[in-house]
Amino acid sequence: MANITAGMVKELRERTGLGMMDCKKALVEADGDMDKAIEDMRKASGLKAAKKAGRTAAEGIVKTRVADDNSYGVIVEVNSETDFVARDDSFLAYANDCLTQAFDKKEADVAALAAAGLEDTRSALVQKIGENINLRRVAILEADVVDTYVHSNDRIAVLVALKGGDAALARDVAMHVAAANPMVVRASDVPADVLDKEREIYAAQAAESGKPAEIVEKMIEGRIRKYVAEITLLEQQFVKDPDLTVSALLKKAGADVVSFVRYEVGEGIEKEVVDFAEEVAAQAAASKKQ
Repeated sequence: MANITAGMVKELRERTGLGMMDCKKALVEADGDMDKAIEDMRKASGLKAAKKAGRTAAEGIVKTRVADDNSYGVIVEVNSETDFVARDDSFLAYANDCLTQAFDKKEADVAALAAAGLEDTRSALVQKIGENINLRRVAILEADVVDTYVHSNDRIAVLVALKGGDAALARDVAMHVAAANPMVVRASDVPADVLDKEREIYAAQAAESGKPAEIVEKMIEGRIRKYVAEITLLEQQFVKDPDLTVSALLKKAGADVVSFVRYEVGEGIEKEVVDFAEEVAAQAAASKKQ
């Protein structure tokens, strides 16, 4: 049996970034063979990462980067299980790596980025930190002018693409999108099924008024118009100057919005709610069976 020294443990820890006890255990099992210990730890990392992959990762960070000439921009969301880990230096370095690779490659396909090397980095990070971590989504916008706005401690980020205008205008519109959260750019972009659902709700409410059918229909259409204005970027009141609509703001600058992307950390992810008392009871029951 090889003598496992503190220096060997220190070297393995520096080479892998993993915990001291994990490193010592790996060296003991590899009988002091440093390369074998690293190989074994990489295999274990993959297994542990696979086990953690099913756990809900709804915290994390959103990041953006825009080309120096503002011709294109990239936005990414990288998730962790807890907000504490989302502030960890290793996690932030991984998020920056995801952003850089997506930007440099102009690649928005998460699977393609993973295959290009990010998956190995992710698996090693999962092993080191002990939480499920993943690159959830990526988007790229290209236009005459693209700029960004990041808000709320990197929890909300927006990219806006303009035809005409300048970076300052695009940034102002991105700030507005972050605050007002529009669904679409213009009224014609609102999906028909969304309008049908709203119309059905308003019809049920209006029917209870007891008013004649033709009045009820006008009430429904009036509410639909109001709803569309509330969720349409161009029809919203500009947050920095409520006397202007976003459409009027753009018109003054001879510009128009091509598209926007707004990411908010964890949106659309169903978070797992754990009852602490039940979890403790379950662990106690499991320990009695052992």
